Amino acid sequence: MMVCHCVHDAAIVTGLAGVVNRGSMISVGGHPRRGALGALRRGGSAAGLPWLRQAVALVFCAVLLTACASTPRIPYTQQEQAIADIPGIPGARFWADDPSLARNNPLDVPGRERPTMLALSGGGADGAFGAGLLTGWSQRGDRPQFTIVTGASAGALIAPFAFLGTGYDPVLSSVFTGGEMAGFLRFQGLSGLLGTSLFEAAPLRELIAKYVTPEVIASIADAYQRGRRLYIVTTNLDAQRTAIWDMGRIAASRDPRAPALFRQVIEASASIPGIFSPVLIDVAAQGRSFAEMHVDGGITSNVLVVPEAMLTNQTVQIRTKPRIYVILNSKLGPYFELVPASTVQIAVRAFETSVRSNTRNTLLASYEFVRKRGWDMTLAAIDESFPSQEKPGFDTTYMRGLFEFGVEQGRSGAAWRTGAGSDTPLPIRHRGPRVAAQ
Repeated sequence: MMVCHCVHDAAIVTGLAGVVNRGSMISVGGHPRRGALGALRRGGSAAGLPWLRQAVALVFCAVLLTACASTPRIPYTQQEQAIADIPGIPGARFWADDPSLARNNPLDVPGRERPTMLALSGGGADGAFGAGLLTGWSQRGDRPQFTIVTGASAGALIAPFAFLGTGYDPVLSSVFTGGEMAGFLRFQGLSGLLGTSLFEAAPLRELIAKYVTPEVIASIADAYQRGRRLYIVTTNLDAQRTAIWDMGRIAASRDPRAPALFRQVIEASASIPGIFSPVLIDVAAQGRSFAEMHVDGGITSNVLVVPEAMLTNQTVQIRTKPRIYVILNSKLGPYFELVPASTVQIAVRAFETSVRSNTRNTLLASYEFVRKRGWDMTLAAIDESFPSQEKPGFDTTYMRGLFEFGVEQGRSGAAWRTGAGSDTPLPIRHRGPRVAAQ
């Protein structure tokens, strides 16, 4: 540990931050420092070392800092992962690719022949649309009480309050328009670059703790006991599998660790890899305890309508005929945008493209499953006419505008598009050309 602290101090003294930023002034941990590379190019030495020795020292610092920043983990095998469970809360989660779902169908709710289901997608700041849409739907007066609610990523932040009903609309408004998300992107400096995420996890964790109160968890437990179901999706990064968490079962558990797990799952589902730290969730298998690494549910399943194992099993039997509503916290189709030649912009655009493509494929597969069984499926998405956020992040002004747009769409019912139950395929429209500012 002493070596790591010494290396960290040496990295600051020698201007490691400057190497990253090519000699310019940058902020590391809130303290601006002059980069060393510019001085080296001018023939100087930031610490009195010759150029070669300085370069080697910087690389050495970076390597050791990476080792210091890494969180030690208990190794475990694929076989252990396959049978791992949550200590004290059996059945807290299941896997989207588990073949047994054909027999233990999570969409079958006892005593409900016609359950109403709501599926909430991810979308980052665009989650304000879904929050606004639900609020406007309440104002319209015909919003149902959902039997089943699923949420991934930003949808996981909405799902508990959508599940509990219209009385929690003010909470949705506060979460997505109160400005607290504007502080999400708090850069961690070198510890972020060499650790598990660029930005601090604390703001997201604190937001969840503020709104997911003991009263909220108790109300979800009560609804679970009455036969309703709340599922939240995360991605197990170790196994590359989609985990579906039975939040009602967790909420109803008497295990003292249950409330913390409930909040951990929401945090994991909303933790974009590299942006926010992954969440390590404690599990056990064959008498051994270890932790699984969970991240954004949108990586593997940005919207959960029908679990993967059921989509691929043609013999699955479902006794009920759900009425399904899907809220997509994004626009449906791909759209043209000239991508600036910037590392961050390229990475964001590539990530967005991958998730958008996977989401569309999931929706089409889900629609085909629904259509063959004569179910009803209605979808709402952000209209193509609404201007996109200019920069990645959580701009409060943009989110408030999108929330109000969602309220209008929910109040009027204009956002809903019916695909299932007709011969018309799910409408996936294409946006016209748009040129980005360079």
